[in-house]
Amino acid sequence: MAANRDPQRRPVLYDLKNGRFLADPAIGSKYYAIPSAALDGDQTIDLINTAASSIIAAARVAAASTAAAGVVQLEDSISSTSTTRAATPNSVKTAYDLASTAQTTAGAALPKSGGTMTGAITFAAGQTITGYGLLDGAQTWAKGQRGEITALVDGATITPDFADSNNFSVTLGGNRTLANPTNVVAGQSGCIWISQDGTGNRALAYGSNWDFTGGTPPTLSTAASAVDCLVYAVESSTKITATLITNLS
Repeated sequence: MAANRDPQRRPVLYDLKNGRFLADPAIGSKYYAIPSAALDGDQTIDLINTAASSIIAAARVAAASTAAAGVVQLEDSISSTSTTRAATPNSVKTAYDLASTAQTTAGAALPKSGGTMTGAITFAAGQTITGYGLLDGAQTWAKGQRGEITALVDGATITPDFADSNNFSVTLGGNRTLANPTNVVAGQSGCIWISQDGTGNRALAYGSNWDFTGGTPPTLSTAASAVDCLVYAVESSTKITATLITNLS
């Protein structure tokens, strides 16, 4: 049967240097020597023994680059700057994980233009923020500092909450008692402006924690719409030193 019609034909490898066909391992044949000859055109050469392997010297293989096709060596690195080596799937995954973490962190960060904090900010000992005062350090203020004046609710008993403010005001609509404040902490000081209503002659009694000179509570100015100022400083949770400045006009 002609070779080109033989359905059992096998591909062979030809050793041009030594002028021989290589063995067909499927039938255990020896190589067949033939006179050395050059191929007269492009040929397809198939491996006969797919279980065998051969090594081609690296010097005979063109390396790939950004300008030409070729072979590349794998590199398991996420910091390489090589233009002739290829990253392994492992290094690509490592780089992806790092990028994903960075994206999550950046997404949770405040932009430089500002934003809303949702948690506490803790500074290490000795750290400062330029332009802001420290809560636990001596301060020299270059500008005026102000505490708001909180209006107290008038009633038979008036109870200031010292956690609300340092300074308060109230207009008396009858005889009243200024009770012991809540949330009293030593060191707090401030003023309470006490006004008579349009009728006047309103008296004010004091809770047991208010301490006055000589132990005698002061008497308010009684004219209609008169204004007095009770200046206080907290000595302890049960002692508030106070003095009344009367008849302000």
